[in-house]
Amino acid sequence: MKLGDLVKGGAQEGKEKHVPVVELVSCKECGENAIKVTVGKEVAHPNTVEHHIKWIALFGVKNGVAVHIATFDLGPTYGKPTVVTHANLEGLSELVAVEYCNIHGLWEGSLKL
Repeated sequence: MKLGDLVKGGAQEGKEKHVPVVELVSCKECGENAIKVTVGKEVAHPNTVEHHIKWIALFGVKNGVAVHIATFDLGPTYGKPTVVTHANLEGLSELVAVEYCNIHGLWEGSLKL
């Protein structure tokens, strides 16, 4: 089995709570674009010790290769599964976010640039 076989996306049950939504947003401080990743945009994901988003990883796709941009480690009950970061988007064709729910596993979402 490959790790990719375990990653869930937009077709599975529970997608509205788990698929990371990747957006480009305007940063008020610098005036440039920032990348925002939200887990549970349609329906809020539980945020308890028993059921939570543990981490979110963000990648860019450059010439067909995944390039790591950032990883965010979230604590249960205090960490909210929404993160914002700045990145050099030059040469990237897509942004891909992967998140880990401690009960429902790995989920991914993406944004074509």
